[in-house]
Amino acid sequence: MTNTLTLTCADGTRLHGHLWTPTQPERGTIIINPATGVRATYYHYYARFLAEHGFAVLTYDYRGIGASRPANMRGVKANWRVWGEQDFNAAIAYARHRAPTGTLAVIGHSIGGFLIGFAPLAGELTRILTVGAQYAYWPDYAPAQRVKLLAKWHLTMPLLTSLFGYFPGKRLGWLEDIPAGIAHEWSFRRARLESSYPAQERTAVLASFAAVRAPTLALSTTDDEFATPAAMHRALAYYKNSDRQFVHLTPQALGFPAIGHFNLFHARHQGGFWTASLRWLQAGENPWPAATTHFPAGD
Repeated sequence: MTNTLTLTCADGTRLHGHLWTPTQPERGTIIINPATGVRATYYHYYARFLAEHGFAVLTYDYRGIGASRPANMRGVKANWRVWGEQDFNAAIAYARHRAPTGTLAVIGHSIGGFLIGFAPLAGELTRILTVGAQYAYWPDYAPAQRVKLLAKWHLTMPLLTSLFGYFPGKRLGWLEDIPAGIAHEWSFRRARLESSYPAQERTAVLASFAAVRAPTLALSTTDDEFATPAAMHRALAYYKNSDRQFVHLTPQALGFPAIGHFNLFHARHQGGFWTASLRWLQAGENPWPAATTHFPAGD
């Protein structure tokens, strides 16, 4: 069963979401965090699959995206920190109000798997699964695509964002429209995440990430031009108190000739990645131990 819902953030912003509930006794709750500029509806087939296997699943759009987009995009004040500190935090608060105890997992795609550390309530999480999660530091892009991606996301995007007051991605066929603060943060990302914030805030940002203790399974594929091993390692380093397992798979290991940054959430992966992911979500079992690099908590 699926119901629409509204999440209310601490700053009063209201977000649009859906709750998928199983017909069988619940195994726990899963929140799905989208990638930058991707609507929550992109993940709805996977959410339905997870609900069919016993989980309550919360999907939602960040402020400025999809059903949470206001009429005037120029007025959206957001960056990735706001998406984590306000929007994802509201999702955690809703999930814990609904089910105060039990499993609370998050599945984060791309930036959705990294901004977890900004949420004050992230300590409530009991398990984390990320797919292609990194924070878009351009020297970490795959070498063969680096120049193309640099021109697209770090030259064209900031120019258009400055012209329109937001990034008009939808009319270009480049994801959804994106708030200016998000687009500029992506375009001008530095090697160290905390360097994007005022010096007096950096200690608090690092401490927030260090406070996350839920075990993490981080997956990327060898044909993902964004989530290279360098990018994944850079992002995972911030979660130093989480037991982290990084899995890097070829598309062929998942049964397909190509996958890239987005395709694991397509329904054709139901019999492969989707089913395998249940082992982690239900029991904390890594389905791909032979392709794993392990970063113990404290390292």
